[in-house]
Amino acid sequence: MTKLDGVPGPTSRHFISQRLRMHYVDWGNPDAPPLLLVHGGRDHCRNWDWVAQAFRRDWHVICPDLRGHGDSQWSPDGNYSMSAYIYDLAQLIHQQNLAPVTIVSHSLGGNICLRYTGIYPDSVRKLVAIEGLGPSPKMIAERGNKSMTDRMNAWIDEQRMLSGRLPRRYASIEDAFRRMQEENKHLSAEQARHLTEQGVNQNEDGTYSWKFDNYVRVNPPYDMGYPEIEKLWTQITCPTLLVYGKESWASNPEKDGRLKYFKTAKVVEFENAGHWVHHDRLDAFVDTVRSFIA
Repeated sequence: MTKLDGVPGPTSRHFISQRLRMHYVDWGNPDAPPLLLVHGGRDHCRNWDWVAQAFRRDWHVICPDLRGHGDSQWSPDGNYSMSAYIYDLAQLIHQQNLAPVTIVSHSLGGNICLRYTGIYPDSVRKLVAIEGLGPSPKMIAERGNKSMTDRMNAWIDEQRMLSGRLPRRYASIEDAFRRMQEENKHLSAEQARHLTEQGVNQNEDGTYSWKFDNYVRVNPPYDMGYPEIEKLWTQITCPTLLVYGKESWASNPEKDGRLKYFKTAKVVEFENAGHWVHHDRLDAFVDTVRSFIA
């Protein structure tokens, strides 16, 4: 299932959120129940193409680009807060009348969707989050040792650095393709090429750059407190599947204690998979999710 199936692809659509023109793709089948696929950081909505194809006959599949990613507009002030991401998701679900919606999400997208589901538990039917809980308890403890002064100083320094950093330019799509392969060794050449072609824009001088805004790399100096985030997890009432790759750097919540905050969640680990489980073990992932969201 690493090849696209030859059936016509999705339609690009847009919605407005906080004055930004947000992009998503719609895979058709509007009379079927809605299924949102939400990507992670520095990624784009077309990274779900293989998963979307597997579900498009039974579901109305919609894949948004997060603000600052893919073909959605960049934040004019370079700020990308979790509250803004959550608002964008809430707007899409509200404007398209998708609730109660089934959601499959990855990484940053998973973090956004888990919090949204805690805020609006009746709006989500079932939720899958691939490594979406955010920093491990160990990392949280290390960050807790830094004062607000230190966090603000680090954030300001990083913002200044990024203000002078031009998006990386690749002489050809082949060069960008090789960078994609370096990022995830599990990807087949076909997967890496497709993700690259969908993830770059061509610059005026003929070079290529990734679509995401460099400012999405910056962690905001403040966010919801961790007790508040954990409280949101306790408020999730829908069946929830937390997916992890055994070769990933992410911390498994079943092993680090965070699973205790969920009433209806279970954890599934995939062998021979890193952070991008839906790419690394596509067929097994699709089978697992199909059974879960049925």
